[in-house]
Amino acid sequence: MTEQMRVVQQQTLGGPEVLEVARVPVPDLGATRILVRVHAAGVNPVDWKLRQHGYWLTPPFSQGFDVSGVVVAVSQGSSRFSVGDEVYGMPNYPDVPDAYADYVSAPARRFARKPDGLDHVQAAALPLAALTAWQALVDTAGVRDGQRVLVHAAAGGVGHLAVQIAKARGAHVIGTASAAKHGVLRELGADELVDYTSVDFAETVGDVDVVLDAIGGDYLDRSLRVLRPDGVYVGVSNPLDQEIIVERAAAAGVRGATVCVEPDHTQLEEITALVEAGKLRPVVSGTFPLEEAAKAHEHSQSGRTTGKVVLTLT
Repeated sequence: MTEQMRVVQQQTLGGPEVLEVARVPVPDLGATRILVRVHAAGVNPVDWKLRQHGYWLTPPFSQGFDVSGVVVAVSQGSSRFSVGDEVYGMPNYPDVPDAYADYVSAPARRFARKPDGLDHVQAAALPLAALTAWQALVDTAGVRDGQRVLVHAAAGGVGHLAVQIAKARGAHVIGTASAAKHGVLRELGADELVDYTSVDFAETVGDVDVVLDAIGGDYLDRSLRVLRPDGVYVGVSNPLDQEIIVERAAAAGVRGATVCVEPDHTQLEEITALVEAGKLRPVVSGTFPLEEAAKAHEHSQSGRTTGKVVLTLT
């Protein structure tokens, strides 16, 4: 395709003001890939952390990892999707953040069919956060019926989905969140809630089988104190803390691990099944047009959101 498209890029690291909308050629299809017309793109904390610090990326680079949209082209030999299919997924994480764009080209197996009953905005809120929660709770911790699961930042992007995934697996779910967000979390299935602004969860919660921690810092040591001897602590705030978490958890007589999310179309299909069964729904706290990506970052970075922030492109 020779037409131009919009994409959010940055030429330098810094605050939201470094984000700019550029015009570039629509990407080539490539082998075993599909070309997706993006209808909505999710905003995640990793986006604004990369904007500030770069980590494994050096400017200039584009932004975004979550999309929901419609297939407009399919490479020869790829049979998962057809033109016109509605899909969602993590196109190129962690290599090329390019979801804040009118089109993305990526391997077909990075996508799944969009869940019935969700619009593109809702679907775009799911992939990275839901896969993070799934890989932490199911793959790493093996959450099962009857266990007690503590989810920190339970109203956040990963947290509000983790509450529902743990509940769907039969767990008793405890969440930490400010009191203003307790109503939403009860609707999502949380059994117990702790207002972290007024109560130390380590003094009120105990006998926990699994802790999912998207905060880190001093939450690590306090979380280890509430776990049962065979419990599991999973950190998703900074996978680089793996060695520290494993050592401190072992000293406390529990297992520690970190999760860095991976694209997985099979797990996305499991997530789709939960959505279509009425056991999982994304909460979208705000939408912004692509041209207001900087405002979307500010909103997400404020720490006051419930659920996810999403960019709209159509």
